[in-house]
Amino acid sequence: MFYQACLERSRPASDFCKNIRGHSSQSRRSLVEAATAQDRGRVSLVSTVDAMRLRLAGAVLLSAAAYYVYLPLPSGVSEPWKLMMLDALFRSFMQASDVAHAMGVCHRVHLLNRVVSWVEVIEARSSPAVNVTDSALGGIPTRVFHPIRGERLKRGVIYFHGGGWALGSGRMRSYDHLCRKMAEDLDAVVMSVDYRLAPEAVFPDQYHDAIAASRAFLSTEVLEHYSIDPERVCVSGDSAGGNLAAAVAQKLSSDDTLKVKFKAQALIYPVLQALDFHTPSYQQNQAVPILYRPVMARFWLQYLGGNTSLEPLLLANNHSSLDESGISAETRSKLNWTALLPAERRKHFRPVLKETGSPGVVGEVPGLTDVRASPLLAEQGVLGRTPKAYVMTCEFDVLRDDGLMYARRLQDAGVTVTSDHYEDGFHGCMVFAYLPMMSSVGRRSMNNYIRWLDQNL
Repeated sequence: MFYQACLERSRPASDFCKNIRGHSSQSRRSLVEAATAQDRGRVSLVSTVDAMRLRLAGAVLLSAAAYYVYLPLPSGVSEPWKLMMLDALFRSFMQASDVAHAMGVCHRVHLLNRVVSWVEVIEARSSPAVNVTDSALGGIPTRVFHPIRGERLKRGVIYFHGGGWALGSGRMRSYDHLCRKMAEDLDAVVMSVDYRLAPEAVFPDQYHDAIAASRAFLSTEVLEHYSIDPERVCVSGDSAGGNLAAAVAQKLSSDDTLKVKFKAQALIYPVLQALDFHTPSYQQNQAVPILYRPVMARFWLQYLGGNTSLEPLLLANNHSSLDESGISAETRSKLNWTALLPAERRKHFRPVLKETGSPGVVGEVPGLTDVRASPLLAEQGVLGRTPKAYVMTCEFDVLRDDGLMYARRLQDAGVTVTSDHYEDGFHGCMVFAYLPMMSSVGRRSMNNYIRWLDQNL
């Protein structure tokens, strides 16, 4: 009977209804129940198939996401999965900006900065401990963090944010948190400068903004207005901001017209030269996030106003080949890492110095050898006049050797230097000391940086 009911149920509903009329009431109920059970079975089968399809699709999407996020990292890097997630986010934005640039929608940097502004830039908000205002310093937009309590005369720190001279702002949440903590923990007036950015501004615009803001910061008018002790002032910055801080320290330390000069310079994983993209750290960390070797070369070209088509030449060190007459032997000696780096950093790596390359690149992009853009190339006499220094470096950072060579050259010039190296650190780690991307090395590096300032300023 069940078999018959199944056959009957496979026919149109009208035929099924006609055929069951000849059966008894009990038989009809049995037929209907059997047919209904089969319907439920079919629905259950369809539901099972749909669920399997959804699971399969989910597994495929999860695998694709994992494939995109996963990146082989050195075993010593701090909290690798956090770094992978951060890198995946950055790569997504970078790729989207490249597409927008290629389609002519906007410059890649503009899209990235719009994303940064939307996600990170926050309003100036005071707290019970720190008064926060947006102002200007030498005509340059600046966020000022002024501790409400504490001593009458306060320390003073001028800070330049990172971002490859093209991205970021002192009004970003990460820098806002950092400067608030500095102001509160150090009882210091902290001024975070928003210098102009590439591509609209190119070298030496950013440098001039940094100099103008620093001169204003050291002026009697500003020091008195904010009750800053002229004997306790420091210039600081990270990455590209560390470059500007080093350049400012060199320039103003040699300016005998200034009544007040910086008493300390604190450089956080600074970028300091663009002639050698094959230092041991560039070779070791070329594929380590968040600052890849090609990205740094692109930042340099944007900053110096060079054509981005020159990027492959920079990455191959063709721009600094021995047949480039614009680079003297003395200049080369100032970034000779075989002499300036300790053996544990040189490791097994070998210099990449071409006999013949692409002579003329330095003439096309003169900023490559300009000491204002590359503070590592400064004369020893200039370095010797700069204040005591703190130089933070990270093992898994392409810029590690820039900072280590600069610390060595400062020491050779007679400057007191504290070299603070993080064996598990990566580029940018210090600004990831807070949620949502709070890293262990970020907290440690930030606390040690502030501790050094407390002890030396």
